[in-house]
Amino acid sequence: MTVTLKDIRQAAEAIRGSIIETPCTPSRLLGEMTGAGVVLKFENLQFTAAFKERGALFKLLSLTAAQRDQGVIAMSAGNHAQGVAYHAQRLNIPAVIVMPRSTPNVKVEHTRAFGAEVILEGEGFDDASAFAQRLGRERGLHLVHPYDDEKIIAGQGTVALEMLAAHPDLDMLVVPVGGGGLISGVAIAAKGVRPEIRIIGVEAARFPSMLQALQGLPIECGASTIAEGIAVKQPGRLTQPIVRELVDEILLVDESEIEEAVLLLLEVEKTVVEGAGAAGLAALLKHHDIFAGRKVGLILSGGNIDLLILSSIIQRGLARSGRLVRLRVGVRDQPGSLAEVTRTIGEAGGNIVEVHHQRAFSNLPLQSAEVEFVLQTRGLAHLRQIVDSLQAAGYKAQ
Repeated sequence: MTVTLKDIRQAAEAIRGSIIETPCTPSRLLGEMTGAGVVLKFENLQFTAAFKERGALFKLLSLTAAQRDQGVIAMSAGNHAQGVAYHAQRLNIPAVIVMPRSTPNVKVEHTRAFGAEVILEGEGFDDASAFAQRLGRERGLHLVHPYDDEKIIAGQGTVALEMLAAHPDLDMLVVPVGGGGLISGVAIAAKGVRPEIRIIGVEAARFPSMLQALQGLPIECGASTIAEGIAVKQPGRLTQPIVRELVDEILLVDESEIEEAVLLLLEVEKTVVEGAGAAGLAALLKHHDIFAGRKVGLILSGGNIDLLILSSIIQRGLARSGRLVRLRVGVRDQPGSLAEVTRTIGEAGGNIVEVHHQRAFSNLPLQSAEVEFVLQTRGLAHLRQIVDSLQAAGYKAQ
């Protein structure tokens, strides 16, 4: 194996003081919901809001003086970009970052703010990677790969050392998987310290590239995912054999399950986590039988989520839970009707957010109108009460 526990301990010593040792704390509410002892590692609280700083810094520290003077180039969907840009700036190393054109704007702007030259190229990570490697050769820049590098893998493994130092009795670690750098480092470190621990990887169902590669299947991925941090079509050459040897299982989670996990972490833990960072919790919620009764460590790998995407997740989650609803009510097309309906809704405790009133696009009888309300409620039971109140007052509500 190319990376050892000794390498990861050396990485931990090298980056100590320059990387935040993020909180690693139990979640009582998530434990009650899942039937497992849940411990959260808040890597979204790093300065650049992701674990990627660890490997990026250790790699940059390993460069020779000549390599530092020439500068570095990296390709990334966002978090690795920010980690490289931030620590390159600290170490006075010129940095060029190639990012896919679909990268969330928050990640692009943060990377530029750290002084890196940012180039948007390609539809996804693989296009950006091919361009970065060509550009690096042309300019003589040293490549800082996001996962297929021994120093990167060793740096990421320091997450597991901190988790097991804080909670040495962990039975399982659940790790998001893209190219495999994080899970490779975590697996080497964790099994080196506690050989009986189980390592569970989680991929977005739209990007199951590591699982497909390990199974010898052709790699077939979707066009996009809200977990863009793990949207990798080509797993690492170095990481695949490590994952094959040390990772016990890889689970897949759907987009709606990732959305639910992002919203749940926001509500329960009051913490903002991006799609990739919430993948572990999504797997825990989906596969109760695997984790029940075990003490499980989840790595919240990053918190760089676009605010528009987060807003959509919140709105959709509120709609699924019945706390934000769209209600159609048929009324008589005469003065005072709308006031009567709104009064009925208000007396039932519904809060009206929007009202749309129209006559033409309806199958209702002539001299009738259809009013569409967007309401805030306390949930599905409260919604039922509002509908019952409207029906008792003689209105058809849908």
